[in-house]
Amino acid sequence: MTCVLMIIGTSIWAQNEVRDSTEVQELDEVVVSDTRFPIRRENSGKTVIKIGREELSRNQGKSLSEIINTKSGIEISGSRGRPGEILGAFVRGGRGKQVIVVIDGIRVSDPSSFSQEFDLRLLQTSSIESVEIIKGASSTLYGANAATAVINIITKAASKRPFSGTFQSSMGSNQTADDQRYRLNSFANSARIDGTLSKWQYSLGFSHRFTDGLSSINTTTDEADPFSTVNTDLKIGYRLSSKFKTSFYGSQSKLRVAYDESFGLVDAPYSFESVQERIGSTSQFIYGSGSTTLNIAYASYVSENFSAFPGIFRGQNAIGDLFNKSTFGKFLAIVGVNYNLERTEFEDNRQFVFVDPYASIVYLGIKGFQMNIGGRLNNHSEYGRQLVYTLNPSYTLKYENSYLKFLGSYATAYVTPSLTQLFGQFGANPELKPESNRTIEVGMEYVFTNKLRTNVLYFDREEEDFVFFDNAHFQYENSSNTINAKGLEMELNWRPINSLNLEGNYSFTERTGDNAIRIPKHKINTSIGYQFCDQLYAAVNYSYTGSRLDTDFETFTDVTLDPFGLLGFYLSYSLIPNRFTVFLNGDNLLNNEFIEVLGFNTRGRNIRAGFTLKM
Repeated sequence: MTCVLMIIGTSIWAQNEVRDSTEVQELDEVVVSDTRFPIRRENSGKTVIKIGREELSRNQGKSLSEIINTKSGIEISGSRGRPGEILGAFVRGGRGKQVIVVIDGIRVSDPSSFSQEFDLRLLQTSSIESVEIIKGASSTLYGANAATAVINIITKAASKRPFSGTFQSSMGSNQTADDQRYRLNSFANSARIDGTLSKWQYSLGFSHRFTDGLSSINTTTDEADPFSTVNTDLKIGYRLSSKFKTSFYGSQSKLRVAYDESFGLVDAPYSFESVQERIGSTSQFIYGSGSTTLNIAYASYVSENFSAFPGIFRGQNAIGDLFNKSTFGKFLAIVGVNYNLERTEFEDNRQFVFVDPYASIVYLGIKGFQMNIGGRLNNHSEYGRQLVYTLNPSYTLKYENSYLKFLGSYATAYVTPSLTQLFGQFGANPELKPESNRTIEVGMEYVFTNKLRTNVLYFDREEEDFVFFDNAHFQYENSSNTINAKGLEMELNWRPINSLNLEGNYSFTERTGDNAIRIPKHKINTSIGYQFCDQLYAAVNYSYTGSRLDTDFETFTDVTLDPFGLLGFYLSYSLIPNRFTVFLNGDNLLNNEFIEVLGFNTRGRNIRAGFTLKM
């Protein structure tokens, strides 16, 4: 905290002493997710995490879960292990069921999964334009289960040229710290074509990923467990006029992963296969002071488990979101209604339906005061009505080349049990109650031109009636305990000179009320990047993950896992500027042995090389 205040004070003094009129300004950076309006960052009442095109391109070869795992307040358990491991998203001391994923304005979730989560392993970075992450309760704008974070993904738009193509390929090792033979066991390829023809836009993408050579569980035999994904997506858009446009899309994602027996920690010939298919459309009518948008989508999920407990899991969901956005004076308003049907096939079909009207108003004051206030009335076919709301004031002190923003928020969220928890074949309990969450935030952010952005934020989150699996009774239950998670998040992005960029974040998270497995209390991520010339870029990164608890399922006791630190690098060179770029990256350069999840393998030193070709 002291360091942040010193940097802020020094920068304010510096801007009053010296001003360079040629400096590039980044005060107009736009964020969308916290209000669903494109507003300048200084007017946002949140410390939104934004992962743009440049950052994604400089992380080629990494999965989206690996990139997100470097952000403050977030722990993606499994992202450092064998590719294909089940991922656990722990944000601000929460669980994966409290995080929702939104792709191009449409919420995605798998109703056939145990916690109704979206499988992050299905996402490929090659089709993504940007990612915004808002932490804290966000059910007002995004509905049920948005209790700790919303991961808002925007896919790449079609080029304005008649034809454009992007092709990426990479390969590398996939090995533990004990096995350093550097065999080529990891491959990723993607191809995308897109363009604009008169009033039509089109894009077609394909990607494939395959890894082998690493066992899921750490055993004496270490039999390799391969993992593969195949993604295909198609989008066609038509602009009828300057006021009306529509688009249609379809996508298919296939996943196949081998895994081992976690009870007893032995090699096993198990595998899991999943197919997700999505279709949908977005239509927008633009009028003088606003717009009306209709998003509709349908998705089906089919998964099959080949193990000692085999099974086939089928689910579907249908989503409709009709909303109107308007601007009048200093006010931005959004009013909408959301429909969500979730269905899963057990011995008979089970489903529930949400019908949620919602509204939010943003006030952009003339003297630096902003207020975002909104509410949603969740109408659930199983649980009736539940009101959630958000109060998010902020105050910005604006200077010629900088701003200092103070922010606070009080927000509630609503988390429904999944269909599997209510009606499934393993420990179902139709008497479960929904969880309730509330989050309080207080923080500040300082930005100085394109040179410096730093923020610090304190949060306090409370959960009631959280759902857990009671091993003694082999059934899902609501806990009588109140879960409290509180913490501190600090971020720094500093560019002392145009060619040098330093980034870092620190997270302190403390969860009480249960054993808080796999949630580190302390976490640090840092990176230093340097642009040697127009063609050559290099970066070094370091991450520290503090001690945390995990459960030993042989004894059903908690074990404290040791902290660990990982050092990596990235190097890229443009052989043909803006056309052909090659890269090399390395992870865990010191080849440290560490445990991320008890009993499971983690990656040692690994190297990957590849290229990007644009046409």
